[in-house]
Formats: sequence, structure tokens, C-alpha cells
Amino acid sequence: MIENTFLYKEIHEQPKVLNLLIRHEKEKIQSLAAEIKARKIAYILIAARGSSDNAARYAQYLLGSINRLPIALATPSLFTIYKTPPRMRDALVLGISQSGQSPDIVAVLSEARSQGVLTASITNFPASDLAQVSDYIIDLHAGQEKSIAATKTYTSQLAAVALISAALADDAEMFSEISQIPDLSAKTLAMQKEIGQIAQRYRYMRACVVIGRGYNYATAFELALKLKELTYTVVEPYSSADFLHGPVAMIEHGFPVFVIAPSGAMLPEMQNFIPTLQERGAEVIVISDNPQILKLARIPLELPVNVPEWLSPIITILPGQLLALN
Repeated sequence: MIENTFLYKEIHEQPKVLNLLIRHEKEKIQSLAAEIKARKIAYILIAARGSSDNAARYAQYLLGSINRLPIALATPSLFTIYKTPPRMRDALVLGISQSGQSPDIVAVLSEARSQGVLTASITNFPASDLAQVSDYIIDLHAGQEKSIAATKTYTSQLAAVALISAALADDAEMFSEISQIPDLSAKTLAMQKEIGQIAQRYRYMRACVVIGRGYNYATAFELALKLKELTYTVVEPYSSADFLHGPVAMIEHGFPVFVIAPSGAMLPEMQNFIPTLQERGAEVIVISDNPQILKLARIPLELPVNVPEWLSPIITILPGQLLALN
């Protein structure tokens, strides 16, 4: 029974984990935001791997759009193999790691600390090696994650990034919207039965692509990773803009294309993009809360909740997790 697997249980623990993070880490994150402002931090350098790297992609868009901060992704091999770490003056160096044990992520923050730079970590283990080289430690409160595929730690990382953005903006409305996320995620996970039925159609799928843009560029990468890890399918993530610059040539009749398209500024772009896929015979699966774009899909996955676009990646990945699970 799928309900008895660690993965199923951890996926459905996410509302609880999100609630714990929001309740217990808000004050600490506000202190971090105050320190960022006091030091006049010019940019944030993020070190991460795997699903955590996808959370970093979300941070690139969110902290860039809401807080106007340049966000760079670290190149750990410069620190560990080439031994030529960049100068990180005026940066916050942020490590994102579920385990907090990844040697290359630890190396980035360790070097940052030696340069006298502000460091912070988002991790599930506050006593980890990564935490030891962090001035501020944000605990994911996810408990042990026994399945190989990260689920509850990923959405908790996204929520931590969202709280950082709200704290830097000092925006009460943003905090209020974040506080609703645990309940909205629980309602979204109620799609379990519906998605279990749809998943049967793709049981023998060998290849597909996942399209997302803006805030949900991160979702495209994370859904692709989950499908690779759990179904052994060849999956490539793209933004809609990049996909049209060559990769669209791979589309043939019946080729599955997953499109993440919640309501927001990016929705018209995705609505204009889907007809190009249809002209080439793609089978389009759309994850959205918008009725008009869902009508364009061969397989519509209608989100049962509405959420601001800047928070949507926490919700839009949930149907993807359920699809990969089934």
C-alpha cells in the first residue's frame, strides 16, 4: 500500500512542518533581516545542492523581485577543488542543506566566515557542520526524512526563503499570506486520489519535459528531479523562453509536457506558449488554479486553492510530488 511508504507519510506531513517553521523561526529570521540591513548587505550568495539548489532558484526570483537584492549561486568547486574562492565582501553567504553535512556547502560558508562575511544556514539539523559555520541558523523543523526524495524539507526551505523576504520587506501582509500556507497545502494534498488515477496514464512514460517560468522556474526543476528520482524517467526542466530556443524541436505527437502555470504575472506568457506545444502534437498537462489555461490542457490538474504568485511554488510542487509518488 502506497499509504504505508515513508514518502507518502512525509509528503502528507508538510502542512504540519510548514506550520512549525512559521511559528518557531519567524523571530529568528527577523533578527537575520535586521542584521542584513544593519550591515548594508549588497547581495546574497547561496550555496546548495539538489532540491536545496532548486530552493535557491526560488530565492533568486523572490529576493530579487520583492527585495531588489542580487542573488548569486555559489560554485563550490572553486572552493574545494580549484582552491580559488571569490572575494565575498558585502555579501550574506547562505547555505541551504537538508542534512547540513555536504562538505562543499560547508566549505563555502567556512571560507565566507574566514573572510569576515555574514553567514546563515537553512537546515534540518541545527547541530550540523553547516550550522557550526553559520552566524544564523534557520531550523526546518521537518524531523527525520527517511525517503530518498526530499519533499517536506524542500517546501520548508521555500517557506524559510519566503519568511526572509517578508522580514526584509517588513511587510505584515506578506507574513499574513505566509501564515495561510499550511492550510492551503493541506487542501492541495487532498488531490491525492485524483492524481493517483491520472498517474496511471503515465506509468510507462519514458521521457517528458517540465516547463515553468518566474517564481515557478524552481518548480520545473524540482518536479523534474522528483520524476527522475522516483520514476526513472528522462525528464528535462526548462523555462518557456528557453524551450522555444531549440529544445521545442524534440516535441512529437503525444510527447508529455508538464506546464506549471498558476495565476499571476507569468500566466499570459504561459497561455501564449501552450498553443505552440499543441501545434506540434504535445500532450499538455497543466498545473494551475486558472480555469482559462486549464481548458488548454489535455490533462488539467486544477489546484483547489488560490495563492499569491510569490508563494505559489510551495503549492504547485505538491501535485508534482503526488504524481511522482504514484
